[in-house]
Amino acid sequence: MTDPTVRPAHPCWVPWLLALVPVFPPLYLAALVALGGLRTLPLTARRVLFFFTATQLIAALFTPQPLLSVALAAARTTLILAMIAAGAYLRDSRALRPVLWGQLVIFASAWLYTLTTQGFAGVQERLGHPYYYVVSLGLVAVVALWFIAFWRGGGWWRWPAGTLALATLLAAGSRGPLIALTVGTLAAAAFQRERRHPWALLPAAVIVVLAAATSTFHLPFKPVERLLNDQTTGREAVWRDALVGWRTSPIGGVGPYQGGAYLSYLSRDGCQLTPTLERNQITCPAALGRWSSTWLIAHNAWLHWLLESGILGLAGLCTVMVYTLWRAMNLGDPFTVAVLFGFTAMNVVDVVIAVPSPHFAELWWSLAGVVLSAQAGNRVTPPLP
Repeated sequence: MTDPTVRPAHPCWVPWLLALVPVFPPLYLAALVALGGLRTLPLTARRVLFFFTATQLIAALFTPQPLLSVALAAARTTLILAMIAAGAYLRDSRALRPVLWGQLVIFASAWLYTLTTQGFAGVQERLGHPYYYVVSLGLVAVVALWFIAFWRGGGWWRWPAGTLALATLLAAGSRGPLIALTVGTLAAAAFQRERRHPWALLPAAVIVVLAAATSTFHLPFKPVERLLNDQTTGREAVWRDALVGWRTSPIGGVGPYQGGAYLSYLSRDGCQLTPTLERNQITCPAALGRWSSTWLIAHNAWLHWLLESGILGLAGLCTVMVYTLWRAMNLGDPFTVAVLFGFTAMNVVDVVIAVPSPHFAELWWSLAGVVLSAQAGNRVTPPLP
């Protein structure tokens, strides 16, 4: 993306590693070895990242448990910086294409697991996966659709792959990913600088048609019916809990990964695994019970960051996000724009940039590294097969 004549070359094991990440998410920890690459970023990008890092660590000093919070803030910030460094190493969004193959494996395994353990009734309840939450599954399906739509010269395989991704998105029945798909696709269409991609609008069009058909002809497919539901599913109560919790420590928040204890609306149900596992009577082990609040989220990225890192931490997050979106808009790579803007829109109703995740949050920060590593004035390279 930085040089219009040279496509970066990487060792042959890098595509294999990227393809395996969705299947075995801890593999993205390999990005830690790329941290030294942050020194190669343009000066403005390094200043933005320095401000982000400083605000996260300073905010932790104003939390109820400063020593613990500083350690957790350092761990979270290091992982974010590692993913940015990995994106800077890859230099081009096309280097991330192998991730699609791992995502297709996840979709196939989700259908196989749901159908073999619960039958079609499980699909009606919402397609699930053993370690991907249903909302995460839908969001990953959206990313796969963007991979496919913006992959020039992909060939016949795009049709079955796209069908599997679209079917997974619909069966997951999550409205947040639909927001991401709509906003991200429109942003890509608005800001891309090179060849237009009208096929990118096809998934959204298919969803609209299916949703209309389900409503008009009363087709018995509950996940699509849920997409038409305008209920917030209790999010307003979670948002209220987050604000109440933030007021107890407004400057630095309550500490990274410590906000779940303040989300009483969510914590009242105790420790729970994914809905798919719960429906199969696979409950949360007692050993995990005391840590269950760690993965509870405020269902709004900025409220969640405000709760855990206060005004200082939120200021750093907003700075790096705004600068990243601005750089992406100027560079005009459609896939990068779709992911960065689509995820940002979905953050209104969920938290999809907080690490660690099953790989989607890490993808956002990796693409941030791609755009931050581009020298000012450079445009996206021409699409390659």
